[in-house]
Amino acid sequence: MNNNEIIDHVVVPGTFDPVTFGHLDVIRRARRLFPKVTVGVAASARKHGVGPTFSLDKRVQMIRDALVEEGISERVDVQPFTGLLVGFCEEVGAGGVVKGLRAMTDFEYELQQADLNYHLSPDMESIFVMSSPEYGCVSSSIVRELASLGSDVSFLVPPSVERCLRERFGKGAR
Repeated sequence: MNNNEIIDHVVVPGTFDPVTFGHLDVIRRARRLFPKVTVGVAASARKHGVGPTFSLDKRVQMIRDALVEEGISERVDVQPFTGLLVGFCEEVGAGGVVKGLRAMTDFEYELQQADLNYHLSPDMESIFVMSSPEYGCVSSSIVRELASLGSDVSFLVPPSVERCLRERFGKGAR
């Protein structure tokens, strides 16, 4: 893709361990802006020094189920990937990456990633959307922690994801 072309396909990447309403909000908004969206589920074997709670296959299936539950599965593909994000984008033919930002800490991290991606693939656009206010405090790590402590997470994740969390953390996760 050269820098004069219109972007018609973007990737919304993440570990999605698990997918939350915040993630789904970003996917929904990317879907409104672009004709085709691919959700790229990163293997992320050692994110923050720890492996994911759910397997890659399970995370892909949770996102697919959540997209159907939320009525936003049309024009959205979900694919796992390993390796560099820019390589995955090239593989699927996407011209941009859409990321959600919740706070300044997100911005600083995502800006570093966008700068690195620019050096690796100058034609790849980084597009940022601000978190909707109701999802500014939502993160997968908070969801996992609350679920592991038996707290209600139904206001943070769709029912299918809540069921997976109960299966993973036991009956205590409501």
